Amino acid sequence: MSEPVALLDLQAQYRPLREQFIDVITRVCDSQRCIMGEEVLALERELADYLEVKHAMGVSSGTDALLVAMMAAGVGEGDEVITPTFSFFATAGCVARLGARPVLVDSDPRTYNLDVDAVKRAITAKTKAILPVHLFGQAVDMTALAAAAGDVPLIEDAAQAIGTRDGARRVGGLGLAGCFSFYPTKNLGAFGDAGLVTSNDDAMAARVRLLRDHGMSPRYYHSAVGGNFRLDAIQGAVLRVKLPHLDSWHEGRRANAARYRTLFADAGLLDLVQLPYERTDGYHIYNQFVVEVPDRDGLRQYLTEQKIGTEIYYPVPFHKQECFGYLGYKTGDFPVAEAAAA
Repeated sequence: MSEPVALLDLQAQYRPLREQFIDVITRVCDSQRCIMGEEVLALERELADYLEVKHAMGVSSGTDALLVAMMAAGVGEGDEVITPTFSFFATAGCVARLGARPVLVDSDPRTYNLDVDAVKRAITAKTKAILPVHLFGQAVDMTALAAAAGDVPLIEDAAQAIGTRDGARRVGGLGLAGCFSFYPTKNLGAFGDAGLVTSNDDAMAARVRLLRDHGMSPRYYHSAVGGNFRLDAIQGAVLRVKLPHLDSWHEGRRANAARYRTLFADAGLLDLVQLPYERTDGYHIYNQFVVEVPDRDGLRQYLTEQKIGTEIYYPVPFHKQECFGYLGYKTGDFPVAEAAAA
């Protein structure tokens, strides 16, 4: 029996950099500056430069990045936020947590990103924001989406897409704000939860900075009710070690994706396996390489027996989740997303 193949081998990324991680973690421990501080400020400067944005604000997780970005944009009770029904739960969950209504739209059948034409039809007088998701590491067509949105702000869920490009532009700076996750499974992963909000808008950035620390400025004076969305210094230090390697890691994933395409073709499987569609006018970082096959569950069982790791992204779209039953959607409302989920 061959060696098991994990879905994700974090050790492969960790081992070559182990001594650097130990050095920077020791530095933080010795400083006893455990939350925010110089490590986080330095990370923010480095990520703003990498992402080609004016402002980068470290926060406690990708979920909190979405939450605080929408809070800063004024999303609240009675508002509507348009978002895809096919994504990780936090996308719509954060909308609901603010008392706003997630207005769900179907997916594009090629990229699985949100259907821009469906967004256009979903906009109403109550639409406060549109929350596109750059799913699996590939950008939404933000030019088309911005044209459809008009004056409605765009808040990018780029949790899986740090370094992704839409044309020549990096995601995260294409709307009012961008939201990133540094969960350990991401291309740039921390040693726990961590996230980032980006913006080119000075007022938006100032509001995020205020709200991530309980709306407090100066100390013990609160002009708004925010949250505890601060980033730990150890996570900042770890991410600074990894960031210089990120582009080479992206290229490695892209090379692996190209090799998969060649091997599937050489094996004569292209009639059985639908491979990921890749836009020619962007840069896909392949946070996941997601395929469609006729007997998904049977194939997954076989691969499990061969000790090859797999995952399903995502088996239950939002409109079929029990907690969103109050939205009133039904099976058949979003056929592309339902087919992908199945």
